[in-house]
Order: sequence, then C-alpha cells, then structure tokens
Amino acid sequence: MQSGTRNRGFASMDREKQREIARKGGRAAHEKGTAHEFTPDEARAAGRKGGERVSANRDHMSRIGRLGGKHSAGRRQASREGTDQPGTEGTETAGSEVAERESENPSHSAQAASPN
Repeated sequence: MQSGTRNRGFASMDREKQREIARKGGRAAHEKGTAHEFTPDEARAAGRKGGERVSANRDHMSRIGRLGGKHSAGRRQASREGTDQPGTEGTETAGSEVAERESENPSHSAQAASPN
C-alpha cells in the first residue's frame, strides 16, 4: 500500500511554485511586521558565531586547508610551465575532494547557522 505522499508537500513542488509561495510568505510577514531584518551588529555577531562553529571542526578545517594548498601548488606549477590559465592544474583532484566533502556533510552550512 502506497502512502501517496510523493505528490504532496512543499518539496514535491517545482522550484517556481516554491518560490511563489515563499515570496507570498515573505511579503505577508513584512506587512504584518513580524519579519526580522538583521542589523549590521546582529549580522556581524551571527557571522562570528557561525565562523566559530565551522572552525571548531578540525577535520573540516584540515580538508579545506589541504585543498587550498593543492590549489596554490597547481598555480605555482602552471606559472613555471608558462600555462596561460593559472589555477587549472590540480583542479580535478580539488573538485573531487570538494564533492567528497559535500557528500560526507551536505549540511555543514546548516550546522554553522544552528544556535548551539
């Protein structure tokens, strides 16, 4: 027996329909006066908190550092070889590691935004 949820809910709608509904919700919140807009100080504090959360994950920081190092090495090698397109060397490896990182932890940005 199928539950029939495949054709129900926000996630099953096409992108344009989702945007339309979200846009209406945003307008209604602003008209009602309940929409929150960050002040520069609030945004700064939120960004700092998110940065602290992300940088606390040592595995994540070592992975992004390694990717940066590979990218820099690729640029140096390309400039020594006289390549017209610096930064293209080693991008296949870096790209696959980014994809691997995202598949391991697709919500790392959501973790950074969490209030804990």
